[in-house]
Amino acid sequence: VQLQASGGGSVQAGGSLRLSCTGSGRTFSRYAMGWFRQAPGKERHLVASITWNGDSTRYADSVKDRFTISRDNARNTVYLQMNSLKPEDTAVYYCAAPYEYYSDLNVEYIYWGQGTQVTVSS
Repeated sequence: VQLQASGGGSVQAGGSLRLSCTGSGRTFSRYAMGWFRQAPGKERHLVASITWNGDSTRYADSVKDRFTISRDNARNTVYLQMNSLKPEDTAVYYCAAPYEYYSDLNVEYIYWGQGTQVTVSS
C-alpha cells in the first residue's frame, strides 16, 4: 500500500490542525493505521493508531484528550485531528500501515508515507 500524508503547517500554541493520510489500492480498508511523529534529534514514536474498522483506537499519553484518530475507508483516508497544540508537538508526522490485514493494534508498521511537518509556535 502506498500512503500520502498531508495537512501539516505552522500554527500558534492552542491552535488546531487536521492531518490526512490517503492510501492507494483496494486493500487500504483492511489495514490498521498509525500516526507517528519525529522531532528533531529524537526517535520516531507512535502517537495514535486505529484498527481497520475503526472500532479501537490507542493514543500516546502525551496526546490523549487532544488528538483524535479516525478513518473513512470509503475515501481510503485516515485522519489525525490535533487540538490544543503545544510547541512540543512540533515534529514531522508520518502515517504507516502494518504488513498484516485485519490486525489489532499490537503490530509492526512497515509501510510509510512521506512526512508532513507540523510546527507549533509559542
